[in-house]
Amino acid sequence: MLDSRDAALFANAAIAFDLDGTLVDTAPDLLRALNAVIEPRGLEPVELGAVRAMVGRGARALLERAHAAQSMQLEDPEAAVADFIEIYKSDVAAHSTPFEGVETTLAWLRAQGCRLSVCTNKPSVLSDMLIGELGLAGYFDRIVGPDRTTAKKPAADHLLDALGQGWSRAALIGDSEPDVGSAAAAGLPVVIMSYGYSERPADSLGADRVIHAFSDVPLALAGLWRGTT
Repeated sequence: MLDSRDAALFANAAIAFDLDGTLVDTAPDLLRALNAVIEPRGLEPVELGAVRAMVGRGARALLERAHAAQSMQLEDPEAAVADFIEIYKSDVAAHSTPFEGVETTLAWLRAQGCRLSVCTNKPSVLSDMLIGELGLAGYFDRIVGPDRTTAKKPAADHLLDALGQGWSRAALIGDSEPDVGSAAAAGLPVVIMSYGYSERPADSLGADRVIHAFSDVPLALAGLWRGTT
């Protein structure tokens, strides 16, 4: 994947990954749960293409955005979020799949001595379930949802808690504005996946790199890290 000199950059490095839209295509299952919650509340069902631009800031924000798109206001948000989580976790990985190249790339990174984690605004219990059911849990040292940190993305705390301590270099791999904001706040580089879930075009977010395939993550990071050895 890289020559030995560049591969050595990953020894004792730490990489945090966003989950939805970066590691896993979760939109079909998020859509399933979202429509099950909003249709009984009088809204029209959301289409798959639309939900991809609503994800990234948590369940409540997803519900609020779906309501706002139909000029409605979310009533009793705590109950709506609770309903969403129950419906979603009942079959969390029914239609969700890792993006192409995720497993082989994670395996390569681990083989180089890189420490990997998940930094997501998805509730931790749902993240744990999803990653476990997809067979990805063994790649990560920790999974940090918003309830396992002091302030969620775009705050620096979320990323730094996910990365842990003692690394030689670090970065965040994500797909949306909260990822760019969190990395900037932490003073670390961020690589954005162009295929992800973002309300704005990937190349307008201000990332250090925008790439189109997950398998290009090592090459992008090597390019960013060459000057830090």
